[in-house]
Amino acid sequence: MKQSSKHHLLLVLISFTFSFQMGAQSIVGTWKTIDDTDNVEKSHIEIYEQDGKYFGKVTKLLEGATIHVCTKCKGDLKDKPVTGMVIMQDLEKEGDRWEGGTILDPASGKSYKCQIELEEGDKLKLRGYIGIPAFGRTQYWYRINE
Repeated sequence: MKQSSKHHLLLVLISFTFSFQMGAQSIVGTWKTIDDTDNVEKSHIEIYEQDGKYFGKVTKLLEGATIHVCTKCKGDLKDKPVTGMVIMQDLEKEGDRWEGGTILDPASGKSYKCQIELEEGDKLKLRGYIGIPAFGRTQYWYRINE
């Protein structure tokens, strides 16, 4: 093999590896939520990207879910089923985080600022807060590899 062919092959392999790692660092996919107050699995959330922003929609409620209808929500979401509801909106990737959006807590009907970090490829740290991240709650979600 010629020297230039070896370099070309090496560049292709490096590029492929980098692309694969970048894809593995995505938050897009389906995640199982674990409630931070009672440590119970509550739902499956599909995180998707649309026009450069990230959203999360409830796709399934699990046995541990206690809220099935958003009775405390306001506006268009009042008394709507939680399944199918977009509860996370408008997050943007900023370095190693996704932030700048909001997350809705169907139990309280309140929206909070939201910040997400991947702690590992399949573990998501989600922080909902008012004002600054120090005043909030953290949940861990786990990727569902289907």
